[in-house]
Amino acid sequence: MNTATNRRPRLFALITAGVVGGLGIAAPGLIDNQATNDPFAHLPQSFSVSATVRDFIPFNLSGGHPDFERWTGNVRVGLLANELDDEGKPVAASLTGQTLTSDFRDAQGQPINPALYDPALGDTPGTLAAASEPRIQSEYSFSQWYRDGINSAATSIPISLRRIPNTDRYIFDSAVDEPYATRGGFFPIDNALYGNHGASHNFSFTTELETLFQFNKGTGQTFKFSGDDDVWVFIGGRLVIDLGGVHSARTQTINLDRLSWLTDGETYSLKIFHAERHTTQSNFKIETTLQLRQLSAPAADALAD
Repeated sequence: MNTATNRRPRLFALITAGVVGGLGIAAPGLIDNQATNDPFAHLPQSFSVSATVRDFIPFNLSGGHPDFERWTGNVRVGLLANELDDEGKPVAASLTGQTLTSDFRDAQGQPINPALYDPALGDTPGTLAAASEPRIQSEYSFSQWYRDGINSAATSIPISLRRIPNTDRYIFDSAVDEPYATRGGFFPIDNALYGNHGASHNFSFTTELETLFQFNKGTGQTFKFSGDDDVWVFIGGRLVIDLGGVHSARTQTINLDRLSWLTDGETYSLKIFHAERHTTQSNFKIETTLQLRQLSAPAADALAD
């Protein structure tokens, strides 16, 4: 039974209620009227959506969470189930997953989720290897990553995407956008919540972002994420970007026209689940042609400044 399909009426009911009722949808950015030669000047110049950041005490400290500051390595795919649960949260499907030893790529040469590899679309295969050492201690420990009140403290942050001049692409890049460029990476909770634990930055945290967009078939809508450590992206409740594990910055792209479950003109959810789990670097970059709208910030029961 396709649980994602069965959940769709409920999802669309929530989305419709949010759009019609005007619940927390971010106002569009200013129109770039100065770019008179810009063929996309009619589009918003920027927009902002809210994300929830949850802080965790690392494994190497007393009372620490078993999944943070514990492992290093390469990208692991298959750690999560392909569909979200009834609460809209990701579910651990494997404690080890498989090691992505070389990228699967689409016809344009962009790295893609191996589960979406399709040679009929011109994709080229990468390689996977068996893995034995875990990257998640248990299904229960993972269930805490994106929920409140269990070994975590939470706050809300804005993620602002600006339009790249003369294009319909929007970007957020922690390497160049403030305050993160000055901080040297995506460190949204330095010296806050549980604190830095003597380190230069607060590394052990997760990021959850939920937005809406309209699917326009045949227009080449794309979404690309680059970063570390774990990142998973779900569209319409299904996994489309799979960069699990503790690793350096890696990239995957999804062209929405290849997603057979999307219907032209309908509104869908896009959810990002990210984790920073190792004290080295923190990178977070989104590039997309989607005009994302905020329905509401992901729930956080104990928000802090």
